[in-house]
Amino acid sequence: MNTIVNDLELRLASRIRAEREARGWSLADLAERSGVSKAMISKVEREESSPTAALLGRLSGAFGITLSTLLARAEGGASRIARASEQAMWQDPETGLRRTAVSPVGSDPIELVRCELPPGQSIAYPASSYTFIHQQIWVLKGILHVTEGTEIHELQNGDCLQLGSPTTCKFENRQRTACTYLVIVARR
Repeated sequence: MNTIVNDLELRLASRIRAEREARGWSLADLAERSGVSKAMISKVEREESSPTAALLGRLSGAFGITLSTLLARAEGGASRIARASEQAMWQDPETGLRRTAVSPVGSDPIELVRCELPPGQSIAYPASSYTFIHQQIWVLKGILHVTEGTEIHELQNGDCLQLGSPTTCKFENRQRTACTYLVIVARR
């Protein structure tokens, strides 16, 4: 059993339960909408398992909110300025992806998220993660391969990709050094 120890992950487990209950959904309802098993959702809510980026992408998509919004709601608070030292950082236990919410909490309709994907790692997100948002990916350091449906884009330093219609996407770092990129999210 993998026990959650990070304070943000503890709040995230409570937030997932709160989002589900606020909609009047059972575990089965959320499982059906997200494609995540009831057992896994239950483990996350009971703080017995650390959620991965892919799992959080599925859950946030089912809730109709961005992953950044889900993480921000778990963090709590609101301000018009997000000091670098106070920006919420979350690390995917499966891939080591480091996701930093750069924007101030609750800064709808635009969010900025800084990601650092370790060498040799990849993360896939379902189309449901993108149905209510527009995204652009701006590579700050390294090379990022983005598979958007059947289309593959190789993004290098300074390149920016606007994602198209919602489809399954995979972010992949094939290099020997970390790849850093900024995700710009706008609600549809």
